[in-house]
Amino acid sequence: MVLAGSLAAAVLALSPALGASAEPPEHRTITIDAAGSGPSIDPTMYGAFFEDINQGADGGIYAELVQNRSFEFNSADNRAFTPMTAWETLRRGSDGTVAVVNDGNRLNENNRNYLQIDATAAGAGSGAGVGVRNSGWNAGQKLEAKKKYNYSVWARTSNPAGSTLAVTLETPEGARLALATIKVKGDRWAKYGVTLSPKSSTGAGRLATVVQGTGTVRLDMVSLFPEDTWNGRENGLRKDLAEKIDDLNPGFLRFPGGCIVNTGSYDSYTAPNYTRARTYQWKDTIGPVEQRPANRNFWGYNQTYGLGYMEYFQWAEDMGAVPVPVVPVGVTGCGDSNRAPDQATLDRYIQDTLDLIEFANGDAGTEWGAKRIAYGHPAPYKLDRISLGNEEYKPEFKAYFTQFYNAVRKAHPEIKIIGNTGPFSQGPEFEDLSAFNATTGVDLVDEHYYNEPSWFLNNNHRYDSYSRDSYKVFLGEYASKGNKPENALAEASYMTGLERNADVVKMASYAPLIANEANTQWSPDMLFFNGTSVRTTPNYEVQKLFMNNVGTKVVPSTQDNPASTVVPISGKIGLSTWATSARYDNVKVTGADGTALFSDDFSGTAAAWTGNGTGSWSVQDGAYVQSSTTAQNTMVTAGSGDWNNYTFSTKATKLAGSEGFLVAFGVKDTGNYYWWNLGGWNNTKSVVEKAVNGGKTNVLEKNTVIQTGREYDIRIEVTGRTAKLYLDNVLWGTVDDTQADPVYSVVTKDETSGDTIVKVVNASADKTPVDIRVAGAAGIGTTAAVTTLTQTADGQNLAPASSTFSGAGAAFTYEFEPKSVTFIRLAAAGK
Repeated sequence: MVLAGSLAAAVLALSPALGASAEPPEHRTITIDAAGSGPSIDPTMYGAFFEDINQGADGGIYAELVQNRSFEFNSADNRAFTPMTAWETLRRGSDGTVAVVNDGNRLNENNRNYLQIDATAAGAGSGAGVGVRNSGWNAGQKLEAKKKYNYSVWARTSNPAGSTLAVTLETPEGARLALATIKVKGDRWAKYGVTLSPKSSTGAGRLATVVQGTGTVRLDMVSLFPEDTWNGRENGLRKDLAEKIDDLNPGFLRFPGGCIVNTGSYDSYTAPNYTRARTYQWKDTIGPVEQRPANRNFWGYNQTYGLGYMEYFQWAEDMGAVPVPVVPVGVTGCGDSNRAPDQATLDRYIQDTLDLIEFANGDAGTEWGAKRIAYGHPAPYKLDRISLGNEEYKPEFKAYFTQFYNAVRKAHPEIKIIGNTGPFSQGPEFEDLSAFNATTGVDLVDEHYYNEPSWFLNNNHRYDSYSRDSYKVFLGEYASKGNKPENALAEASYMTGLERNADVVKMASYAPLIANEANTQWSPDMLFFNGTSVRTTPNYEVQKLFMNNVGTKVVPSTQDNPASTVVPISGKIGLSTWATSARYDNVKVTGADGTALFSDDFSGTAAAWTGNGTGSWSVQDGAYVQSSTTAQNTMVTAGSGDWNNYTFSTKATKLAGSEGFLVAFGVKDTGNYYWWNLGGWNNTKSVVEKAVNGGKTNVLEKNTVIQTGREYDIRIEVTGRTAKLYLDNVLWGTVDDTQADPVYSVVTKDETSGDTIVKVVNASADKTPVDIRVAGAAGIGTTAAVTTLTQTADGQNLAPASSTFSGAGAAFTYEFEPKSVTFIRLAAAGK
């Protein structure tokens, strides 16, 4: 039997899209207590997180222009790689053979391959010879006219009279831009160098090195560096990219990861069972670059460690940022399943962590402090905090972490220790690790999450309820899954909540930081680059505005919003499965007043249900059965899109397959709905997910699993924008999706300038007037400096604009632009 109906007072929207305006015209009011005392804001409130992802180091911010400079690329790094990747053989009026060799003549044990050139016939002319040419990164090497480029190579020759190398900067077609020669003497490895200056510019330059004359010449570490690196550092950073990051004014630099920290084997480089997939080990990355080994990068390419711990510490120091290294604690993560280390290996990693602190801060009387000094940095790096692990959650994690924690705490009580809660904003793992960190006594906890914009808009008050007597929060990785203005506005709204809770949230960094357009593994990212230019994103503009206007303390403020009609959760109901066969029966929907809106006991047909074309649904023995164990998202729906304030119940049984079953409510269409995913992720947990335009966000998560063959009673009570979920008549959880006001605000004080900074995010599509009232101040000037981020003409970015507002004071009204972020600096009267 089927009975259908609808409630009279139906509202169609699942939830208004970001930018939709349903607010009445009454003004909002922000009341500022200038005499009040809010929490102090740490200088490390915002920072930068760099991981070698998206080809971000070699070919990215590391300024080396030669790709595969030491011939160490390998198919273990990437199937397409060979030791000659990015190299081509040249025979210019000469003859001979060119080959990559790995034998006892190598440069050193960490740098195993080298290039052997056997020149058998000499040619005539300044550019004649046999050798190789490098194509650089992306489309080629960016060479600017009249700029200086430092070429270096390690070489040796069998020719007693020596061998001459002709070094050429040229176009892909071979047009010469610069030429220099180097005389190689002796059959022992030595470093040679020369400076070249191209006569014209190109974004697709090539570097050629050929042997003139005859004999056997061996080459390794062929390098071309722009002399004009950021801050003039040798072996330094690409200037335009580093400048964009420095413009953020980050309070800290977290490095080197990320997933590259805790993936791969725990063997040392020289272990008998040597592998190219080794866990990141900081000791591999310091000292002379020619002695640093290469390694397979977790993201599918080769990493040279040319950008290593020496350079990371220097980078942080040059930006005035606190260094925040992340070290592995013996638990592989990010989907990696290599074996756990034995205790001896674990002890070595613990000692490596202690040695890292000594390397950063030790004096000449310590072993590792002396090494830092010998490598060119006499002063300590002032390391004051360290992250133990990245996103680990495996059975052995707690025991391993505790060993690291105890060792660091005992040897260096002055160092702040950072734990982690895994890669999610909630759920069983998050809750378990939160409790573990609180019990252990860590100083900060590194939270990571990547969610939809709606999540950030609706979770502005996340940290309001955090304990003030436990650990502090380091939000080390977050982003709203997109690089559109609406993503950045959602992140800006969330940042007002971070600042309001500055007594709990001590550090935050958007992630990832940069991405090479030619090799991107993760999206979104804050900055995109190619071989010649850097492209900012709306997310970058938001981060830059907040990071350059942090303030030193929070000023107490309240925001009073006009009354608005709550848009209830509304929509059809749905049944679904994922790689699982399941049985449903006795579906009922009743209104808040007890009115029967729908019922189906499947004693007849399933005509009331509409499917999406997947799965194998049929009525069997008085129930509705989906029999495929391979089909995914087999949702069928029934009812009205107008339904709201109703109770939906059914009986569900898993028949076969890898997961449980899914029950949906508030279904508007295939991309907008809520569903209760019971026994998801291979029946490891159960989650309520909210889908908005196809993107899903976890709203509630528990570790419930579903038994095969057992019938479950399911009941969902939807009231307004909340839903209570019952499993076998026991309350399993409550979804509270109360829509936030589209205007978000926070106020901070810059005690250096004396300014009070009013920060307002207007996520609506309308100009929005807000009354601003300042109480407790001796006097507020009538002129205020204003910075506003608004959408560019093409709608793809946010652009900053500076202006002066002459109507400020203790009480004024300001009209905020649609979809904007606005900072108003209120100065004291007379300033």
